[in-house]
Amino acid sequence: MIKKNNLYKAFVNAFAGMNYFFRHERNGRILLIIGVFIVILGKLLNITQHEWIAVLLCIGTVLSAEMMNSALEKLCNYAQPSFNLQIKIIKDVAAAAVLFLSLISTIIGALIFFPKLWQLL
Repeated sequence: MIKKNNLYKAFVNAFAGMNYFFRHERNGRILLIIGVFIVILGKLLNITQHEWIAVLLCIGTVLSAEMMNSALEKLCNYAQPSFNLQIKIIKDVAAAAVLFLSLISTIIGALIFFPKLWQLL
């Protein structure tokens, strides 16, 4: 019974984290809106099952990376409230990871969506 409660608490905590992220992190809300737009576009353009897998993996990966970046920024700000060059580097590299994933996801999205949009013209 204890393990079941721990699993339940883990889910409650994870959903609380998602709630906090989307309510308080501007970049999270922006990425969520982009993700919803891409899902709607995918539905309208009838992308294939394999294309859906790629699109959903891209959306999930970018959002997850942004969540990790936000958490790492909060931890850094807590551990070192004043400016510190090492903390700046940590935060910059974490942000770069999100940027890199976003760029790769954009390329994947272009490979999937541009041919379908081109056919409509």
